Parts: sequence; C-alpha cells; structure tokens
Amino acid sequence: MVPPHWASKTRSGGQAVKGLIRKSLDLCYGWLEKSPLKPLKPLLNAADGFFFRGAEVTEAAPHLRDGINLKRMFIFVVFAAMPSALAGIYLFGWRALWVILISYVVGLGLEVVFAAVRKEEISEGAFVTCILFPLTLPPNIPLWMVGVGIFMGILFGKEVFGGTGHNIFNPALVSRIFLYICFPAVMTGNWIRPMEGWGGFIKYSGDLLSGETLISASLPQAGDAVTAATPLTDFKATGELAPLWDLFWGNVSGSLGETSAILILLGGLFLIITRIADWRIPLSYIGSFVIFAFIFHGINPEKFAPVGFQLLSGGLLFGAFFMATDPVSGPFTKGGRWFFGIICGLLTVLIRGVSGYAEGVMFAILFMNIFSSLIDELVLSYRYKEFRR
Repeated sequence: MVPPHWASKTRSGGQAVKGLIRKSLDLCYGWLEKSPLKPLKPLLNAADGFFFRGAEVTEAAPHLRDGINLKRMFIFVVFAAMPSALAGIYLFGWRALWVILISYVVGLGLEVVFAAVRKEEISEGAFVTCILFPLTLPPNIPLWMVGVGIFMGILFGKEVFGGTGHNIFNPALVSRIFLYICFPAVMTGNWIRPMEGWGGFIKYSGDLLSGETLISASLPQAGDAVTAATPLTDFKATGELAPLWDLFWGNVSGSLGETSAILILLGGLFLIITRIADWRIPLSYIGSFVIFAFIFHGINPEKFAPVGFQLLSGGLLFGAFFMATDPVSGPFTKGGRWFFGIICGLLTVLIRGVSGYAEGVMFAILFMNIFSSLIDELVLSYRYKEFRR
C-alpha cells in the first residue's frame, strides 16, 4: 500500500526537525567541552537521551529488553501519573501545581549536584520520584516541607546507595515516610474536601477551615505514606463508609493524586500496555488484597471494611501500579514478583484492620523492598536446583 503524500511529507518534516535537534545538541557538546560550564554536561546528556536512544547498557536495575531507553522509560511513568496530577489541581486548586513544581526544582537540583560531582548523567529516576512524591501529600502541606521531604528522600533513599539502580527502597516512599515521622500532625490532619464545579482550575487553594477533617482525635497515628486516606481514617474512627461512586471518581478527601480510582487505573493500564510496569505485581497485589479483605471482613466486619470500599479508597491502587512496580527496589524474577505482590496485599489488609494506622500500603511496600533481593535469590536457587536435577 502506497502511503498518502501527506504522510511522506510528515515523516520528512519530522526527520528534518530531528536532524536540527541533533545538530544543535552536537554544537552544544562542542561548546561545552571548551567552556567553564562543562560540569553541566549531565543536563545536555539528559536532553540527548530524551530525544535519541542511548547506547548505554544498564549495569544495574532496571534491565531493559527492548528498544526503549531508560530516560524515555521513566518519562512514560511521568505521563501515566499526569491524569492524577491534573485531578489533584482540579479537586484541590492550583496550589497543587506549586507542590509538584517545588518537588521537581529541589529534587532535580539535588540530582544535578550529584551528577556533576560523580561526572555522570542525571538520574532518570528523579523525574519519576519528583512526580510520585507530591501526589502522596496532603493538599495544604506547607511548601517548604515538600522541599525538605524530596531532598531527604533522594539523598537517603537513593544517593547514599550509589544512585539509580542501587537503591533498596522506593525514594518517593522514603520521602513520604520521613515527613510522616517528623511532622505527623501536618501529614495526618491537613485534609480538605474537593471543590465543586470547575474546582481548582479557577481557585488557588481550598479552605482548610471550611473543609471537614475526618481524622479523629482518638487516632493521632492515622495516616500513611503512600496515602493517609481520609475515607479510611473516617471508617476507623466512626465506622462510616464513603460512597463507592465518590471513591471511583475522586470526590473525597485525600492526598493530591490518590482520590480518583478511575484515573489511577487508566495510568496503571498505560504502564502495563507499554510494558513499563510488569502486570504480575499489581495483579497479585490487588488480587491477594481482595481475597484477604473478603476473608477478614467476614471474620470481623467492624475492623475490616467491605472489599469494594477498601479497594477504591486509600493508596492501594496508586501503590500497586506506581510504587510497587518500581523496577529497582522490587524483585526482577517472575516468581518473585508474584510473591512480592501477594505478601504486600496481605500486609496492607492486616495493617489497615488491626494496627493503629488507617492505611498500610506504604509500610507493606517498604517492608517487602527489604526482602526483594532475598526473594529473587530464593526463586533462582529453586529454579536452578530443579534444573540440575
């Protein structure tokens, strides 16, 4: 089949733009080599890697098996999180955009410093960490606290281990748990209800005083890192259940990117279809969660909420699709990923039901991050043991 003339013109135009970008980058490389600004070369490398496929072979996780390179892989994760980020702005105001921007300014600034000192390229994972972290925060969190959180998370969650590919924990979760431990009052009580009409697209921020805080004074520890979900804390304090329809569309209080189940599902499916995320982890995580939640709700319905409510509320979906699927801090074997997801689901149900915390997603994922390497080692040992037989 002969392509239409407009298609060939479009391709030729795209090639011309691509060639212009290539020439511009090459000129910048030549100028930078002779310039006192040579330490900023990682910034240019980042732009080069975004527009053109890199030739590097990864020595540490994530290990890629197709034509996409690391930078574009992580950019896909950012794209998948964008619907939830836009929903955060719509529901809670333009202040949510400042929370995201500060996360990027501080987080990428720290990455540039480490890249310049180590004479390496800018870490691709920083683009993901800097979008996922603010989506786990309360809408009215002090802006300086956002900068402190992302700084500590990247520094102690990744850089101290040697950078991307060597970290044990998900840096976004490390950022969140640092703020949760150091500033529990802010992280568990700064909740506002979503706006109505055109929502946050016409307002800077919601009014915290007019919003209803759902956290009970008898539950000062309520909340969690992937999400301190107010519908869950409300159930823990009063036994009331938010309407499933509101949970599905996002018309509930919560962190910036956790409230709309439909948008999180769309982003998660995008990651699975593009093979950025392995489907085994979210399927085993959510599947085991549903099974265990059903069992424990039947045993003690006062402590364990109904399955549908638990599935759509809190950080379960966001954690299963965006946090647990981290290719660096999670297992890389197929069997290990199944086991990782199943135990995460069980731990999440137990923490929600029997602990003093309303949410358990963050704790479950971070706890299992500790054993990711051990899980892979056991799976490989069993596999090769069977092979030797």
